[in-house]
Amino acid sequence: MKQLTQGARLAAIVQLLEEQAFWTVSDLAGRFDVSEETIRRDAKQLEQSGVIQKVHGGLSATSNRIEAPYRLRLRENAEAKQRIAQTAAALVSDGMTLLLDSGTTCHWLARSLSHVRNLTIVTNSVEIAYEVLGNPGQRLLLAGGPVNADYHAAFGAEAKAFCRRFAPDLTILSMGAVDADRGFLDFDADEAAFKQTLLEQARNIVVLADHSKFARSGFIQVAAFADVQELVTDQEPPADVLRVAAEWNTRVHVAPPAGGERHIRLV
Repeated sequence: MKQLTQGARLAAIVQLLEEQAFWTVSDLAGRFDVSEETIRRDAKQLEQSGVIQKVHGGLSATSNRIEAPYRLRLRENAEAKQRIAQTAAALVSDGMTLLLDSGTTCHWLARSLSHVRNLTIVTNSVEIAYEVLGNPGQRLLLAGGPVNADYHAAFGAEAKAFCRRFAPDLTILSMGAVDADRGFLDFDADEAAFKQTLLEQARNIVVLADHSKFARSGFIQVAAFADVQELVTDQEPPADVLRVAAEWNTRVHVAPPAGGERHIRLV
């Protein structure tokens, strides 16, 4: 196997443990053409995230991984998130560089883009990384550093510095709440701080938010409507959100019901 960056190797190890519950350190070292000490360092980082557990002689998938908080969020409003992802995929074309955050709607988007060729995808999410890893014609760049156990993503200084190196065609963010007065908000301080660092380098910001996010009150502002060019959702937003979006030229894309046609609401 061609040698991978550490981030891509971490994602590949997680994927292997999805397919087979136990791998020896020596087998992984041989598979990735690295030293056993390198695999042990990888294992330590993944164990801190709760994704794997170290056992005698190797690595094992954690028994509760499928019900981890990330997986529970992935199933929340899954049908709506999938429709949003399919609508957002229409904004993506061959040759683009995308930055995807660790939100679960971005996870569904990564899956919807599996057929698109000549894409470069930058992410801080281990889950999204192994969704992308191995897709023909797609290049994966994964931010490293300490991995958050609930989000399966890196939010620290290393991840921020890595992502700031890029000026992607689209910076695609999931949000915890959308408010006409306060803009786009989140609930986790580390996640919000990571997203805030992406705004300066972004050329075009796309926010993915299902209808439930319009009824929530996030308490950490990530971005204002002035920062966001595209908002993709599954139901028409409240009138006050549409009004503010129109004032700041934020295009609102409403995903169609299954079998319907998507539309853009410009007020």
